[in-house]
Amino acid sequence: MSKRIETDLQTFIKFWLVPLGIAALIFILYKALTGLIIIGGAIFLALALKPLVRKVNDFFVKHFGNDKKHQTLSAVFAYLIVVFVLGAIVAIVGPVVVNETAKFVQHFPETFENTFGGWEGINNFGKNIGIENLGGEISGSLSELSNKLLGLLGNNLVSSVSGVADVITKIVLVLVLTLLFLLEGPAMMASFWKNMSEGEEDKRSIRVAKRIVSRMMDVVSTYVSRQVIVAMIDGFASGLIVFCLSLFLNISTTLAVPMGMITMLFYLIPMFGQFIGGTLVTLILLFSSPIAAAIFAIIYIIYAQIENNIIAPKIQGNALNLQPVVILSAIVIGMYMFGLLGAIIAIPIAGCIRVLIDEYPNIKAARK
Repeated sequence: MSKRIETDLQTFIKFWLVPLGIAALIFILYKALTGLIIIGGAIFLALALKPLVRKVNDFFVKHFGNDKKHQTLSAVFAYLIVVFVLGAIVAIVGPVVVNETAKFVQHFPETFENTFGGWEGINNFGKNIGIENLGGEISGSLSELSNKLLGLLGNNLVSSVSGVADVITKIVLVLVLTLLFLLEGPAMMASFWKNMSEGEEDKRSIRVAKRIVSRMMDVVSTYVSRQVIVAMIDGFASGLIVFCLSLFLNISTTLAVPMGMITMLFYLIPMFGQFIGGTLVTLILLFSSPIAAAIFAIIYIIYAQIENNIIAPKIQGNALNLQPVVILSAIVIGMYMFGLLGAIIAIPIAGCIRVLIDEYPNIKAARK
């Protein structure tokens, strides 16, 4: 006995077409994930540059009068300033790291002899701990490791070149889109809100949405601007420490500026950037003077405690109104989802979510 099951069009759409449409949307977003990350990164950078654009625009207005063209010039000048600073950091830090590494390799035999007493000293130490030929064991292990690294390098050379080219392409795209968002973003937002408000009898929902978006944009720009200020202070402090050490120990005075730039740049990575930057500077100083490296590490650790508990809270304040456990959780989630980029944008995103939570009563009232 057969039964005939009848269904209307609405039920068919609800149970078949809607799930298929959601699945297709998820698939499209997955395929476009790289492009969406590039666009999101560009929007993030454009919002981060907003305070600098405002400062440059105020300068133009003060000295040349109020003109709409000044807004475009302000965006271009702010963009060029940031690109120039980043280029200068790479141009200064890169050669210093290469030179210090080459110097370490060149003087390694002498340092090895003076520090450990050469292979004879290593073998004597090995005999004391029950290893007859410790020097030979170390030499053989290093030789095997070197052969493996050379083989790995040869096998992955083509893919490495391709990977570098891909990274450069993505960086260029982010920079170009950032400039375009700086130039056209304000006009696009003004046009969007104008179109949204036309023909709307109740303007309350539009006002709430506009206020929420404005608060989210302020969260990103405020966080980044204050993070940059603290990073500059951190870079100045580490550079000053290296300069003072160069007056008494066997390290070059010219290392002060590059080392300060390294800590400043890595401080922009939330939570872990300060540790990474301090560790890199310590390793680079180790190439020239182990004593200088040890002293720097001790002083920098003490300064980091002062900065994290006094300087940074004073400058950053409670702008985002987030608890430490929320910040750390956001960073962990962002890092495992999108790597380094996720760690950088995790805190502003958490701040934006906090804005939505704060505005939820207004959103609920506006919907009614």
